[in-house]
Parts: sequence; C-alpha cells; structure tokens
Amino acid sequence: MYLAGVDGGGSKTIAVIADHNGRILGSAVTGCGNHQIIGVRAAVLNIRGALFGALAKAGVGIDQLDHVQFGLAGADRRPDMDKLYPEISSQLELRSWDIVCDTFEGLRAGSPDNTGVVLVCGSNTNAAGRNRLGQTVQIGGFDTLFGDRAGGFYLAAQAFSRAVRCWDGREPYSELVERIPQRLGFTSFEEMVERYLDDEVTAAPLELSLVVHEAAAAGDWLSRQLLTDMGRELGIAAAAVIRRLGGFEDEAVPVVLTGSILQSGRSPLLLDALLEAVWAEHPRCTLVIPELPPVFGAVMLAMDRLGISVTGAILEQFKRDGGNHR
Repeated sequence: MYLAGVDGGGSKTIAVIADHNGRILGSAVTGCGNHQIIGVRAAVLNIRGALFGALAKAGVGIDQLDHVQFGLAGADRRPDMDKLYPEISSQLELRSWDIVCDTFEGLRAGSPDNTGVVLVCGSNTNAAGRNRLGQTVQIGGFDTLFGDRAGGFYLAAQAFSRAVRCWDGREPYSELVERIPQRLGFTSFEEMVERYLDDEVTAAPLELSLVVHEAAAAGDWLSRQLLTDMGRELGIAAAAVIRRLGGFEDEAVPVVLTGSILQSGRSPLLLDALLEAVWAEHPRCTLVIPELPPVFGAVMLAMDRLGISVTGAILEQFKRDGGNHR
C-alpha cells in the first residue's frame, strides 16, 4: 500500500510518500500552501507540485496512492473546506483523500493516542485540542484582528514597531535598532524608515523573527520581552483549549508544540513563559516537542485511515528519515 502526507504551511509545502511498512519513498518541497495567504488556486498548485514531486522521487503513480492526507494551514472553518475540496478535486485525481487543519497533524505527530493540546507557532499561530471522546476545539488562527498574538509574522511586526519606538525615544534603546536595518541591508534605521514610508510598506519581513531570537540570546531586553510575551500568549491559548474542550480532569495533558518557532527556535524564555501560563490553570500539563516534522503527522493520519498500526518500528523508521523531510 502507498500513502502520502502533505503539510501545507504559510512558507512552504512538504509532501512525503510512504508505504505501509513506514518506508519513506520520496519527498518534495514547494511554496506556500495556505490559501488564506496566496489564494486557493495558487495554494493548491503548490500542494499539487509538492505531491507530484514526491511521487516522481518515489517512483509511484498518483493512481497507486491508497490515501492522501492533507494537513493545511488555513483550513480552519467550513468555508475554508468549501473552497479547498473543489479545488483539490479539480487539480488532483485521487482515489481517497481528506483534509485536516495543520494543527491536527501536529497533534498526531506528538501525541501517541492523538489526544491533548497542540500549539502551532510558525509563520502564524493556531491552537487546538482533541479529547478521548474525539471532540475537538480550535482557538485562534485568524490573525491579530481576532486576538492572535503569536507567530513569526506577529513577532516580526512587533519587533519592527517597538524598534521604531526605541529609535525615536519613546522607549529605551534596544539592540534591535542596530540589528534590524543591518539584517535588511540598510546603513541606518533612519534610512530604513524613510524607504519604508516612501514605498508604503505595511508589513515587516518575516526574517525579523530570527533577529529577535538572535538579539534575545545576546541579552537584548526588548527581544527577551517579546519572546516572553509570546510564550505567555501561547500558554493562555493552551489553557483555553483545555478549559473549553474538557475531558482532561484526571489525567496529565500533553501540550504538543509545532511550527518553526517552537520546534526549531526553542527559546527558553518563550517555553518557560508558556509553561508558567498553562500551569496556572492545569499544573499537570507537559510540553512535548515532536522529534518528527508535522508532515509525518499527516502520514500517520493516513495510516490510521487505512487501518495500519503505527508501530514502534515504524516510528523509529520515521525518526531516521525525519530530518531529511523538514
């Protein structure tokens, strides 16, 4: 049997082809797979490109796939599904397939029994959970207008705007005043501000989230504060998921952390603040950072759908291959 997992995110889309024994046969990466960012047709074109690229490397035909599991950022509500299902149907002829929000592939990758809370913090953010009754809940994932205060784009915007305040004297000096224009290729903060005003730039580059991590590691007060604040927000979101979902009263709850900021960045400041916030309501929670990238959660969901047991041997196989498919 052949199956595929496809992880479509805000910055890239990854597809992985596997067989029923857990052998990874091929993978491919393309661009953004979030229809909320680039539109449904463009997103599905990237999804299609990743899937066909992985199939070509695996030497498997699309008609040989027994199931394809899509885990897509932006697949949050029924209106999203109403756009995605017809477009995927028109661009891909698949025997069996399904879509979940990328939060739930992350949960599957980090929780053996597929229950608990999952937090996504990559380009954007999301929070969701599933209890033992199979009930699910999602909180956030709809940008700052709807209360989200985490993710790479949010962190970059905060870094830029707060650095402006430090530059013009509304806040104490921060190393970001030097680091941000340097990273973006400007000779001074003033030159950067003038260029952005002239060009009517309204969004901070995502790479500034990396600048914050670097400056925080060097001791910059503002960068440390931004990461601490974001960790607290993520912990608040996790606590809200547990509260709304219920069913965890007598057990420890895994809080699975996915997305580049949580899985790759792993800022101690952010993680400590996250844990403190969720422990304030649920002291038995534990943080889980999956060894596997989220796309393997999609592969495992495909195995679940086909009735294939995800054994310890399969997980070990995934772990050996996982570093090559991020």
